[in-house]
Amino acid sequence: MMSRALALFLIGLIFGTGIGFTIAAGNGVTLDGHDHTDLTHHQAEEGSTDHMTTHATMFEVPAAAAPKLHIEITPDPVAGDNLHVITENFTFSPLAAGSAHVPGQGHAHVYVNGVKHGRVYGPWMHLDGLPKGRVEVSVTLNTNDHRPLSAGGSPVAAIQTITVE
Repeated sequence: MMSRALALFLIGLIFGTGIGFTIAAGNGVTLDGHDHTDLTHHQAEEGSTDHMTTHATMFEVPAAAAPKLHIEITPDPVAGDNLHVITENFTFSPLAAGSAHVPGQGHAHVYVNGVKHGRVYGPWMHLDGLPKGRVEVSVTLNTNDHRPLSAGGSPVAAIQTITVE
């Protein structure tokens, strides 16, 4: 009796999960928590309705107003490393993430070896679980609607390479 109940449970779990993923994918929901069908708050000023294009479209900032970015990575006394994101002419605005662009505001995106690691809504982030060896950590400053900021045609970004033991 118990093995039959377990078998039926497993069959339900497998089919339920498959149907759930199918429904989610059909409605534009992805595992990263973004609903790519709701673009109203992510549309670029140029009128783009493609969410992924919006994330890749640079937002050019006039040189006089361009933010500056510097990063420092130091070992954490307990485990991992601490990333310090130092900015000028830029204010972190976590409550505005995903909303319309406001000059001088936004958040940062952190990349580890070229792969997005997460977002930063303030000047500090703990880095844990980094791969062993030489690791490149890069940070970009982004508008509230996630577009990378650029000045003079170059991204407002900083890169530091560390060795993780």
